Amino acid sequence: MAKKQINVRVDDEVYAGIEERAAAAGMEVTDYARQVLADEANDIRHRFLEAGAHFMDAWGPHFAEKFGHPAPAQDETRGQDAA
Repeated sequence: MAKKQINVRVDDEVYAGIEERAAAAGMEVTDYARQVLADEANDIRHRFLEAGAHFMDAWGPHFAEKFGHPAPAQDETRGQDAA
């Protein structure tokens, strides 16, 4: 398959954010950017995410009622005093 090249200029703050996310994903910046762009161009991914959001809107309250709410993530409880 032929490949096309895209050159994008971003300011330093945006680049730093991309660089942090790439490092967190264990990827080089160019590979991370390529993956993000490929994900954005993926119609099936977008339809899946829309279907998931629709399911949560329609059935989320019923699901939570039957199975309860998940415990807060560790980060959400950090820094809070016990009552």
